[in-house]
Amino acid sequence: MSGLLPDVSSEELLERILASLDDDKAEDVVRIDLRGKSSVADYMVICSGRSTRQVSAIAEKLKDRLKEELGRGCKVEGKDQGDWVLVDIGDVIVHVFRPEVREFYQLEKMWMPAAAMAPARA
Repeated sequence: MSGLLPDVSSEELLERILASLDDDKAEDVVRIDLRGKSSVADYMVICSGRSTRQVSAIAEKLKDRLKEELGRGCKVEGKDQGDWVLVDIGDVIVHVFRPEVREFYQLEKMWMPAAAMAPARA
């Protein structure tokens, strides 16, 4: 695992991330399994916030929770603009978008076959 604490697998990290996004009311959460497709990360998570303020807050709270719960720092880019924030947590990369920006870039279509595109949680 790339830089994870020994007792936290990428799957456990993913579950903590999804719980944080759920707590902060992130919308349209999609997780993409990158294992075997990319050496950059094991998972990618894409979600939306309703406004620039919510997008920035979702990313900031995720960063704070992972620091508090796991003692892990994250790289965060784009928080000041709030249209698209990238949170790099090593084995999991999280993209938080405003809906219009997410629709424009369509990252899901680059990484997932159309049949597999489904929400991470029901």
